[in-house]
Amino acid sequence: MDQNGIDAAIQEFYGGLFDEGARLTTRSVQGRLEFERTQEIVRMNTPAPARVLDVGGATGVHASALARDGYDVVLVDPVESHVALARQAGMFEAVIGDARKLAFPDNSFDAVLMAGPLYHLAMQEDRLKALREARRVCRPGGFVHAAAIPRLSAFAAAALDPQVFDASPDAWLGLLRHGTPVPALRFPGAHFHTPAELQSEMTAAGIQNATVVGLEGPAGIALESVSEIADADYAAAFRLARTFELAIDIRDFSNHLMGSGVA
Repeated sequence: MDQNGIDAAIQEFYGGLFDEGARLTTRSVQGRLEFERTQEIVRMNTPAPARVLDVGGATGVHASALARDGYDVVLVDPVESHVALARQAGMFEAVIGDARKLAFPDNSFDAVLMAGPLYHLAMQEDRLKALREARRVCRPGGFVHAAAIPRLSAFAAAALDPQVFDASPDAWLGLLRHGTPVPALRFPGAHFHTPAELQSEMTAAGIQNATVVGLEGPAGIALESVSEIADADYAAAFRLARTFELAIDIRDFSNHLMGSGVA
């Protein structure tokens, strides 16, 4: 599927087939872990008060949490229904836009969070455009954070889906070698990264000292299957995520990678 087809699939998927807001709040414990780890990374590098751009911010789960704690947040998302729901929060600005062409002046923000666009862009050229735009609108010395989906995690999820399990061997090899999604996935993914590839793309976009961590850690995939968990078990999962966030190979089995670097 070319990028125009992917863009149309994104509108259909997020516009009515899938509740992105629930994914980070009530759908599974993995969503809570993803949310809290992302918040921790953004806040650690850029304490409030600060101005943050949330690119691909969907219904505003991250933006709302940051705004409540003193951040000046602007949310950008390509899906109209996402932006409409985000505006209902009333705590931050929310606008329709494309990560590849941000409608903001240079050096407008102290930090940029891009938790979504990269795995919906098939061509490296488009991913670099999005990363360069994030760097452009972030002040020198500010932080850019970019999420990606690791190939091995995507491979595991696809292998467990009976609708895509019978894909051709070439399709499975394409996923592992090049990050190309296996056909018939319901999720409109366009590209899945390795940690080294995400770090390389951020560096190529001019982002300095880029570091890539595994966001949810070794327990993330298991937590995607449950909606509740004991506090002690969740605390253990969080500690695992922190402990192994930079561990080679282990971070590849997180649900998401997070690359962070300086504009």
